[in-house]
Amino acid sequence: MEDRSLNKALDIYSALITGQNISGKDKATSELYNAFYSDSEVYDITTKILARQGLKLYEYNESLFVTAGNGNRVFGYTNDELKHLMGLRLNVELYLVFFITYEVLLYFYKSTDTYQVREYVRTDEIINAVTKDLKAVLGDEAISEDHKENSFKSIAVLWESLPPFLNEDRERNKASRGSRYGMTKVTFNFLLSEKLFVNLDDRYYPTDRFHAVAENYFEENKSLIQDYLEQE
Repeated sequence: MEDRSLNKALDIYSALITGQNISGKDKATSELYNAFYSDSEVYDITTKILARQGLKLYEYNESLFVTAGNGNRVFGYTNDELKHLMGLRLNVELYLVFFITYEVLLYFYKSTDTYQVREYVRTDEIINAVTKDLKAVLGDEAISEDHKENSFKSIAVLWESLPPFLNEDRERNKASRGSRYGMTKVTFNFLLSEKLFVNLDDRYYPTDRFHAVAENYFEENKSLIQDYLEQE
């Protein structure tokens, strides 16, 4: 192993784990991108380092991204950490955020081979989608007796108990636990912090990082969110 290859691989690794995009179209990082694909030793060292750290490497639109694999205690989040970051108190509130996130994903991807040509999504569109799908859950007799905290039934009951807005939400920019709008904003604020979306006048535009995750991680894990909610 040459020191040059190791150093280049470490440069790539360092950039990726700090959230920097490595892109063949970006002058600042194109050299790293090209080194990753043109030098087999750099490629092998980088992928081994990432695999050892439990990180998944994805490419989209000539850019490289990493995300934590399942159960990654170093780079991933525990439920308690997520609740703290989002200002949530109850597990069922976190599971509702998971469900809202899933609805956001479905807005752009009904499946990984069916891309919806949509530029952006609005908060109201996601609120309507969540309301529609959770009403169907409440009417499903097969799960009507399931009262576990992390069941779809419990999520639907929580959503139905929330008012559309609180008085302080009227400026349409407040994230809170107390309303459907507020919980949706909590979700989008987290997605923004993870660089999965950018926001312009309540229009949320997916980034290349979002598409990389949607088309790779989601495909690998299929209905992970649904299975988690049903089994836990």
